[in-house]
Amino acid sequence: MSDIRLEGVSKRYGTVAAADNVDLNVTQGEFVTILGPSGSGKTTLLSLIAGLNKPTAGKIFIGGRDVTDAPAQQRNIGLVFQSYALFPHMTVLENVMFPLGVRKITGEAARTQSLEALKLVRLEGLHDRRPSQLSGGQQQRVALARAVVFKPDILLLDEPLGALDRKLREELQVELKQLQRTLGVTTLLVTHDQEEALSLSDRIMVLNHGQTQQVAAPTEAYLKPANRFVAEFLGIANFIGIDGGRTGLVRPERVKLSPAGMNGGTPAKVVEAIYLGQMVRYHLELDGGAAPMVAAVPFVGRAFTAGEKVSVSWDATDLWPVA
Repeated sequence: MSDIRLEGVSKRYGTVAAADNVDLNVTQGEFVTILGPSGSGKTTLLSLIAGLNKPTAGKIFIGGRDVTDAPAQQRNIGLVFQSYALFPHMTVLENVMFPLGVRKITGEAARTQSLEALKLVRLEGLHDRRPSQLSGGQQQRVALARAVVFKPDILLLDEPLGALDRKLREELQVELKQLQRTLGVTTLLVTHDQEEALSLSDRIMVLNHGQTQQVAAPTEAYLKPANRFVAEFLGIANFIGIDGGRTGLVRPERVKLSPAGMNGGTPAKVVEAIYLGQMVRYHLELDGGAAPMVAAVPFVGRAFTAGEKVSVSWDATDLWPVA
């Protein structure tokens, strides 16, 4: 297994910087997610690490080796794409064996290694099927098995679960994390799904316009964002004026609601109450013309209703200053 290091990596297309002086260190066995909106440079960065594209400036190291100019086939990287990219005319087993054949591993050794990879992704017994005979989730598992069968140094995942429905995507998120932990392989995931990034990652790298906004553990990025962009991109953000004309952030889950007049909070009115199972999300209008707020409160048998007066408060430690 290997670490990944980017030093001042940039990629320009004319006057546009798809990646702009990016630094990143991913330690051996770490799971890091590159997160950002469309056009932020996520896939560009992944393609540079994979060797599918060359940087305009900077250096890329894998396992301490400078691979900046090395072609993709010399980087020992497992790649998984959203589109699966399976060969329709091959069986599941043949698809998984394919990268071994490229590496001159054939015969019984390749078959055994491929069946072990299929077992890792819970596809035992389906090795003789064609991709068209599989569900979307099963096809993605085949793609994962093919990416790890040759024991890559690093695993790169480009929106691998984006084509799946929500329930299946959540199931495969758990399986993907378990697989990565079992293999201990250094992994980079590209996604625009904030929940996916928060649930899977050891650390998150937030990009915007090719520039790094923050690299941090999920809890730190969510509760202590480096700037307003990160605060707004990682879920719902309540912005509040604080001393000195500065702005503070409090997340909806940290907002407390009480019946009107209780706990000395700020008076407010419920504009909308949205039941989400274990939680109720309240859209609130505060007295005095302050900006609207959102609270996410556990459902304990009774919810406030639209038009009801409430008292809003939060702990001082849950208010984080943002630029």
